[in-house]
Amino acid sequence: MSALTLVYAGLFYAATAVFVVGLAAKIAGYARTPAPLRIPTTPAPRTRAGVVGRMAREVLLFESLFRANKWIWLFGWLFHVALALVLVRHLRYFTEPVWPVVAIAQPFGIYAGFALLAGLAGLWARRLLVERIRYISTWSDHLMLALLILIAVSGLMMKYVAHTDIVAVKAFVLGLMRFDLQPLPADGPLLVHLFLVAGLMAIFPASKLLHAPGVFFSPTRNQADDSRERRTVAPWAAGLEKK
Repeated sequence: MSALTLVYAGLFYAATAVFVVGLAAKIAGYARTPAPLRIPTTPAPRTRAGVVGRMAREVLLFESLFRANKWIWLFGWLFHVALALVLVRHLRYFTEPVWPVVAIAQPFGIYAGFALLAGLAGLWARRLLVERIRYISTWSDHLMLALLILIAVSGLMMKYVAHTDIVAVKAFVLGLMRFDLQPLPADGPLLVHLFLVAGLMAIFPASKLLHAPGVFFSPTRNQADDSRERRTVAPWAAGLEKK
């Protein structure tokens, strides 16, 4: 087994461990954080079914962003939809045989790579060109966008510039899943792509990308506007009322 294969196998095992443990710890922290006050952003639904519908629109359509700024919504929604298609397309490396829905998504996933890059370019241009957004942007915001753009560019390079042996890549990925290491092709764009993906996995639990699971724990979105129908008492206040 080559040293390159061993290094990248160790890199992905470590990145996966950090990703899973870090994400689980963050989600557990979100779940334990008390939300004693009713603070849904109005107009808000007054029933639990309405909250589910609102959350679905927020996650799938970015409803609040659409109302706030159409241009940001366009680039943000384009990026997220393209990312979803790209991830579905990449499932072919993790499944054997390939699932029918993954096979159907293959041609769409190729073009989604360009849409992904366009969405990221628009979001980064916003942080660079809009003065008030540039003022509040930190180095980590630019780092995340640069990292995602480099991942997209290196992925497209493997398709259109320096072709990679995808059969060998799939064997390597399946070998990682089965703890049966297989040789990794020593192609430059592939090595850069995998290194950046592993880096993204490792820093994901400590980044602003946590808005992906965090939106489900946001009290401004997951609460019903039912303060007139039922009284909400914080745990610490409930003890005082009994005295």
